Amino acid sequence: MTVPKGKRMAISIQENMAINVCPGPIQPIRQISAYFPRVSTTSNLTDSLLPNPSGCPSGAVGETAHEGLLSPPLVGPAGSGGTLSAMSSMDTSIEVDSCDSDDNTSLGTLEFELLYETATSSLHCTVIRAKGLKPMDFNGLADPYVKLHLLPGPCKANKLKTKIVKNTLNPVWNETLTYCGITVEDMYRKTLRVSVCDEDKLTHNEFIGESRVALRRVKPDKPKHYNICLEYPPPLSSPTAMSSALRGISCYLKEWDNEQQCNLEERGRLLLYLQFLPPFQNPEKEGQKEAKEQAKGGLCVGVRRCAHLAAMDVNGFSDPYVKLYLKPDLKKKSKHKTGVIKKTLNPEFNEEFFYEITFNELSTKTLEVTVWDYDLGRSNDFIGGVSLGCNSQGDALQHWIDCLKNKGQKVERWHTLTNELPGSTI
Repeated sequence: MTVPKGKRMAISIQENMAINVCPGPIQPIRQISAYFPRVSTTSNLTDSLLPNPSGCPSGAVGETAHEGLLSPPLVGPAGSGGTLSAMSSMDTSIEVDSCDSDDNTSLGTLEFELLYETATSSLHCTVIRAKGLKPMDFNGLADPYVKLHLLPGPCKANKLKTKIVKNTLNPVWNETLTYCGITVEDMYRKTLRVSVCDEDKLTHNEFIGESRVALRRVKPDKPKHYNICLEYPPPLSSPTAMSSALRGISCYLKEWDNEQQCNLEERGRLLLYLQFLPPFQNPEKEGQKEAKEQAKGGLCVGVRRCAHLAAMDVNGFSDPYVKLYLKPDLKKKSKHKTGVIKKTLNPEFNEEFFYEITFNELSTKTLEVTVWDYDLGRSNDFIGGVSLGCNSQGDALQHWIDCLKNKGQKVERWHTLTNELPGSTI
């Protein structure tokens, strides 16, 4: 561009700023780690920082560094290619191979044993010991304990916990924790989460590590031994990692699962036995209540126990009791109720109730069993219930049919409590 003599070239504000701000080529920004390098033991970083040996071309130093490290050399101003390459490679090597990285920190190992008993529908977890746990306290030790959760399911309702071992990184528990009411279907679809935590009285308890075991790998009535490394919780799946089609299907399935869980949320397990007693013409023991009931005939319902009920009180427990109705009940005389057991999520009732009814009438009846949390001075909270009859489905229907087929025999079965029971009395 030619400027006439006697006139000055006008420079715009944008051009002036560009000249002042960018007087030359942009220099790479050095990181803080470049001023405090930590030499990795896995890479030959010392050779890359040596001056250019005689007889080598100008770019040979950067190429040598690139062969021993992870990142390629950076191109900078003249005479600085080897140094920039070495510093960039050093940063990458530190990020991957640093001994201070959380990914390389050992959380410890946990040894335990699982046993599923089909006769009692119970899962036993024997927590043996842990070794080399990560220090969590200022004294370099920890106060570890083990928690168990059955997934999927409510955490508070099915949580079991061992005792706390003070000031150690190699605790020994030798403690057996038992889940009752675990069916074969549960063993196929549920996962046991075993987590190790550090107990702190002044602050929240700290998480050390966990492991998850698919219960379908545990064979019935055969103990299975585990000695596994603790891990961090698995990260949640990122929607950006999926294609748009998979992301749409995933969102649909999640919404459907949430809707189903809201409609039929598990609130615990209930162990019942049913027995139809046919009438006897001549009872052996006259004058006793049991003899009179057997003489008339009817349905005997036994409430054994409940397992991992939903917590309804602030203290994390419930005060459960069970109510029974045989419907339709026009005279409203079929109500029975167990006693209240305080502060527990695994109550044992072992109570028996009798309904005087003929076999033909029983086929038209429905037994509704509900579990409640007793509250003094206000309305009791509904925990869950189950309905057994010819119009039921699944295990409830099968239990009712087995009772009708096997007269005089006690038929015992676990039932899953749900938060909705059609026709329940609230």
